Amino acid sequence: MYRVYRFVLPSVRASLKQWRDEAERIPDEELRRQALASLATKAFHCQGGAVYAAAGLHARHDLIPLIVAFQTISDYLDNLCDRSTSLDPEDFRSLHEAMLDAVDPERVPGDYYAFRSEKEDGGYLRHLVETCRQCIGRLPSYSKVQAPVIRLVRLYAELQVHKHIRRDLREQALLQWWERHKAEVPGIYWNEFAAAAGSTLGVFLYFLAAADPDFPEEEANVILGAYFPYVCALHILLDYLIDQEEDRAGGDLNFCFYYRDMEETAARVAEVAERAKERIDGLKAPAFHRMIIEGLLALYLSDPKVKKQYEVRRISRALMKNSPLTRVFFWVNSMWIRSIVK
Repeated sequence: MYRVYRFVLPSVRASLKQWRDEAERIPDEELRRQALASLATKAFHCQGGAVYAAAGLHARHDLIPLIVAFQTISDYLDNLCDRSTSLDPEDFRSLHEAMLDAVDPERVPGDYYAFRSEKEDGGYLRHLVETCRQCIGRLPSYSKVQAPVIRLVRLYAELQVHKHIRRDLREQALLQWWERHKAEVPGIYWNEFAAAAGSTLGVFLYFLAAADPDFPEEEANVILGAYFPYVCALHILLDYLIDQEEDRAGGDLNFCFYYRDMEETAARVAEVAERAKERIDGLKAPAFHRMIIEGLLALYLSDPKVKKQYEVRRISRALMKNSPLTRVFFWVNSMWIRSIVK
């Protein structure tokens, strides 16, 4: 945590300022608005993701700009799809080609805005992609992890296409997508698989691994098995758990709505959390990954939105019951939130 506050967060702030300055120069009004909104409301995604650089401090000058640029692409595209002027799956697919281009330096970048009327971003998205590719080019072991990284990014892109189409079509599209993948991840529900696909944590761990010049290639599949689906699913399920009230009011898709009731929601989120903790024991430096899991629980469960939802508050207490470290992180994060509010 010392490394996070001393080295990581200041660098994240500097990177975000660079992208904010560039976003302000985007010519198209709608693209500029969405780029700036994503940076203003989702900066904590970059701050959280960049924690992985604390475990590879020697490579932080590549890892932090890489994680911030990649997460900024994700958040920007999410805004373009979530608050879109389009419901065209081809538009969403074309936009998310940027994420695949970002992690595969061999791909030839195309026109990400080919299926929408707003096109003039002044090179913003292409610059984010090129920043990722340049940083990746300096990671000595990236070739050893590139295949699973592309797999995770492809799943992420597919999820974003299916979840943002017309409301009357999206559930069926997600279920058909699940049918193609369910044999790969026995033991979880379709909505949990979808949640896992929506997390970028596995990609960030691979970036960290690629910074090690002595990374053994056989460990690449170990990382995938440890993080996907359970750690990744926990990340996104917690996000949806605390957003239920506002998503219900807005008619938005929420993967926690697909449980029978709050009792099943509590049981499944707890089960996913336990499986996540078990899976990371086989990784190098498991204590670091346990800190990530405990930090996720504390970050989301200390959100002020939890207090407004009785059932979510009850689930929160149950999840923290047997975890002293989560309670410590919860208290620290609560104090930090109060200091900001004041």
